[in-house]
Amino acid sequence: MTRFAVLFDMDGTLVDSEPAHFEAMAEVLRLHGHAVPAALAGMVTGMTGADCHALLGELTGFKPSFEAYVRDKYGFYLAMASGLAMRPGAQSVLDALQDGAIPWAIVSNSDRMLVDANLRAVGLQRPGLVSVSRNDVRDGKPQAEPYLRAAYLLGKAPSDCIVVEDSVPGAIAGLAAGMTVIGWPEPHRNDLVFPAGTVLADPHDLLTTLSDCLAGLRRRFAKETLHVSR
Repeated sequence: MTRFAVLFDMDGTLVDSEPAHFEAMAEVLRLHGHAVPAALAGMVTGMTGADCHALLGELTGFKPSFEAYVRDKYGFYLAMASGLAMRPGAQSVLDALQDGAIPWAIVSNSDRMLVDANLRAVGLQRPGLVSVSRNDVRDGKPQAEPYLRAAYLLGKAPSDCIVVEDSVPGAIAGLAAGMTVIGWPEPHRNDLVFPAGTVLADPHDLLTTLSDCLAGLRRRFAKETLHVSR
């Protein structure tokens, strides 16, 4: 096993679940008599449930409590979860990491119930898998805590970790944690403006960019080792 690790966001990065999240949110709005704002889908990527609830209030006057929103939204989402699939290209990246004995983990802004449902749906749930949900930290993304916790659980230094994210809040979190961050937006999200320092990957080819970033970390480590030995 190498000294480096790769930390993946889940929704929209490993799992093609963003459409299901949006549809569940839309169903909640309809349930309570609200129209679905046309721009909503592009606004909620990477947001926590609490932030989504607040945004719905701002955009539509949505009044139900956060607890009621979660109950309804999770009910709709879990009814769709069994049909989820991996994002195209994600499985080949995980296979390459396994072949290279490079550890990886999942870091999500979703609650544990949804993380586990996604993992079951796409066949990723297994003993020993490190995953961090919104329930496991005090502050979710864009704060650094979720990624720092994952690095701690893997026994890795933050500077030895690469983050793969499809959202701007997630990229901000990875950079705040002192990690190398790859922005891997979904093909239709060419509107996203990732923060400075993010390495952008082709939406159809994550593996090439990830391989380049791992090579960069190895070169940096080799230089540091050479410097110490002198």
